[in-house]
Amino acid sequence: MVLEAVKYMFLGMGIVFLFLYLMVVILDWQHKLLLKYFPESFQEESQAPTTSKRERLKKVAAITAALHHMKNS
Repeated sequence: MVLEAVKYMFLGMGIVFLFLYLMVVILDWQHKLLLKYFPESFQEESQAPTTSKRERLKKVAAITAALHHMKNS
């Protein structure tokens, strides 16, 4: 009885491992395919404008103020 449970446990874990491995391989293949045929769409994302430290601190302050206001309302 215990041996059957261990057998089914390894069978289930093996199937999950195989599925996850295939998913990673297929997604990697898809990424390479997209880079090959649509390289311009991935370059636009990498050239996003950088924000200054002051702008980031303003955003953090605005989020903090909004959370404080919501918490105290």
